[in-house]
Amino acid sequence: MLATPGAVAGEGADEQVAAHYGDLFREQRALADGSGLVDLSHRGVVTVTGGDRLAWLHLLLSQHVSELPAHRATEALVLSAHGHVEHALYLVDDGSTTWIHVEPGTQGELIAYLESMKFFYRVEVADRTADIALVHLPAGSIAEPPADAAVRETPYGRDVFLPRGDLESYAAAHGPLAGVLAYEALRVEEHRPRLGFETDHRTIPHEVGWIGSAVHLDKGCYRGQETVARVQNLGKPPRRLVFLHLDGSEVHLPPHGTPVRLAPGPDGAEGRQVGFVTTSARHHELGPIALALVKRNVPVDAPLLAGDTAAAQETVVEP
Repeated sequence: MLATPGAVAGEGADEQVAAHYGDLFREQRALADGSGLVDLSHRGVVTVTGGDRLAWLHLLLSQHVSELPAHRATEALVLSAHGHVEHALYLVDDGSTTWIHVEPGTQGELIAYLESMKFFYRVEVADRTADIALVHLPAGSIAEPPADAAVRETPYGRDVFLPRGDLESYAAAHGPLAGVLAYEALRVEEHRPRLGFETDHRTIPHEVGWIGSAVHLDKGCYRGQETVARVQNLGKPPRRLVFLHLDGSEVHLPPHGTPVRLAPGPDGAEGRQVGFVTTSARHHELGPIALALVKRNVPVDAPLLAGDTAAAQETVVEP
């Protein structure tokens, strides 16, 4: 949809879709009110078919999916042997096929891992990114997905898997279009982590609030489960996700990776670094906001600085 008049390309992982179409706050308000459509066609799409697909995925993923009812959306993770997050999967099963969308460009590595674990199971894994495009309809939208489309119904809206050739006509019929900056601002408001933004090579699920939504604590063994169980039962994660209200007088938002420090003390000495900004956004009601990963022992009422910007924190993951 980058050929749409007014479209401005996104950056980084989202460079293949529009950041906005000329009016960021109007687009946000439309999504918040339950109208509009977000082009997420840059996301990777993977399908798994075969009679053993759910039982097989259950062995590999952090989520309980062996008895996943048809059309029920869920989230799951692929963890390393040490419990670090490698992939985040957003999936739904339509009764014959499990549909999965993942971060742009990560589907190749995910498929390679899944293929290596097939063994004797009756499953087929396919990369459908070239022929299937993802779009997002916000919660409350009255737009109807095509009758034959796979749909993930969540509290935040519906993810619709469309034939890529139908993307433009469907968007024209169910607009107005909203860019990924509007979508991301609402994601930050809702405290929802995103792989590669709220995560790095050391992230474990507890740090960003994925326990429950993407990790089932009472299922059988899967790679990385030992770390999940040990932290859940015996300790605390070393870091925690926080939501930041940023000083609105600053012109620039702190980008991903900006150091988060304790605000200077009474003596004026600069506080030590305690974390980093993961995602920042301009919200149509809240103003500048961000998510950040900070050390677990940072007091929940401690004033912070995101770069040079004053920040007040709200707890997302309990210390």
